[in-house]
Amino acid sequence: MPKKMRAGSAIKGLALLAVLGAAYLAMPQDATTPYPKMAPIDQYLMVDQSAEIALARSAAPESISRDAEVRVLRRHGFETAVKGKNGFVCIVERSWTAAADADFWNPKVRVPMCLNAAAARSYLLWDLKATDLILAGRTKAQMEEAIVAAADKKELPAMEAGAMCYMMSKQGYGGDSAPHWPSHLMFFYSQTDPATWGANLPGSPVMGMTDPRLHVTSFVVAVERWSDGTDAR
Repeated sequence: MPKKMRAGSAIKGLALLAVLGAAYLAMPQDATTPYPKMAPIDQYLMVDQSAEIALARSAAPESISRDAEVRVLRRHGFETAVKGKNGFVCIVERSWTAAADADFWNPKVRVPMCLNAAAARSYLLWDLKATDLILAGRTKAQMEEAIVAAADKKELPAMEAGAMCYMMSKQGYGGDSAPHWPSHLMFFYSQTDPATWGANLPGSPVMGMTDPRLHVTSFVVAVERWSDGTDAR
């Protein structure tokens, strides 16, 4: 697991770092950064809105995602493309909130995520804020510092009780560092000791991480099926 948590890690790929962290850190790293700066915004957008809606919905089983709100990325942030009925919100995260540092500006990253109502009222607002900052031209460091400042001033909400999301799509792309994430669920808390879940212990299926600057703890639990019901083991 990473020895040092960076500011903003709670909204930048905790699933990747927790589930694949050990494997990623063991990989040889290039001397140069493959994506040193932001690409033109068009490269992060999906031209086909229906394709982005379908990809977002692939994060959760159809019984959940079919009645969820769906947001799609536009030039100035995420916009609602489909109104929901069940409180869930599905989106396709981009690299600045869903990839390892080497892929932070990778325009190919597409990570479907479907959040329940509690997470939509808390965790999602952190994601949306980070996206708005990036699309407004902030650097990675500036975005992370702005998120920390907003959290300290309570301009961003604490994680709401019961906040969780589905990340069970086999269609997404997590970046060149780790293209295919395992099917998993995530649970979000205001700062909590991972030991209360038995996380990170030998034999435990639960992995947990706390970002002390953001006071957020995320737990990851791998599941054995993709959202379409096929075997993910």
